[in-house]
Amino acid sequence: MHISVLGAGAWGTALAAALAPRHTVQLWARDEAALAAIARSRRNERYLPGVRLPAQLHCTGELASAVAQARHGLLLIATPTAALRDLTRQLREIGSLPPIVWLCKGLERGSAAMAHEIVRDELAGHPAGPLSGPSFALEVARGLPTALAVAGHPSFCRIVTEALHMPSLRIYSTDDVVGVEVGGAVKNVMAIATGICDALALGHNARAALITRGLAETSRFGTALGAQAATFMGLTGVGDLILTCTGELSRNRQVGLMLGRGMPLKEALDRLGHVAEGVWSAAAVRSRAASLGVPMPITEAVCAVLEDRASPRQALDGLLARQPKREGLA
Repeated sequence: MHISVLGAGAWGTALAAALAPRHTVQLWARDEAALAAIARSRRNERYLPGVRLPAQLHCTGELASAVAQARHGLLLIATPTAALRDLTRQLREIGSLPPIVWLCKGLERGSAAMAHEIVRDELAGHPAGPLSGPSFALEVARGLPTALAVAGHPSFCRIVTEALHMPSLRIYSTDDVVGVEVGGAVKNVMAIATGICDALALGHNARAALITRGLAETSRFGTALGAQAATFMGLTGVGDLILTCTGELSRNRQVGLMLGRGMPLKEALDRLGHVAEGVWSAAAVRSRAASLGVPMPITEAVCAVLEDRASPRQALDGLLARQPKREGLA
């Protein structure tokens, strides 16, 4: 199959590298100089240090060329959520598009729109859906076992599964697009909270409590949006939440660790050098939840820290001081 991956960050490069030995794969990026360096060196040291990219992987800086190459195959969008609307508008202008899979995990700043709502706005009726789950790009690039879920219409999911499923990459499917997207967006916010908790040395008990209540918060928000509660007990829910909150390769967890140690947000992001979707999604999640009347205390605490309305210690103390309540996902 002909597959084009749009976006040469960590996840886009990793997935392109994993698929190149089995398919005709082209990697596109706006930064033509960076793309030329990748093509020349067969490495993307900024995002995937130490990983040698396969010789079969092709690179292009021409978006129309990347689309044409995949016209009878598959397009994978691996840009941050903030770039999704602009890119889908460009794709609409090009036309003659194959099925589209997006990999971003977040809500759009300002509108608080989920990715499928953005794609629906710009490419109404086109076969498309998210691919998500517990996955660090570096491990995928190294060929380590990973399980993901694709969401959408069954016929679309079959196309994606047949294209992407391989021994080191197991693909499951679901029709719960909203649940998959909510799990992917909110877990990044929860990872910031968990990083703060660990930086403050509050212990493993506190970390476990935070992750568990984070799952309840995610499920509460998702079901209010129409998601299936069972989705949050799967790969794109609890699976992605655990990985992102505890794994040292998690960008959002790293941001939380730096904030918890007293580093200003700007300095933390400069030091990270990559996109941490939770930083930009937190306020959007809070806004969307508030419009539905859904309480999101952990998200609110993270927003207070990010907006410099509370110190990390004050934010977590505020969570602990809340009134007791019955346990449950509701």
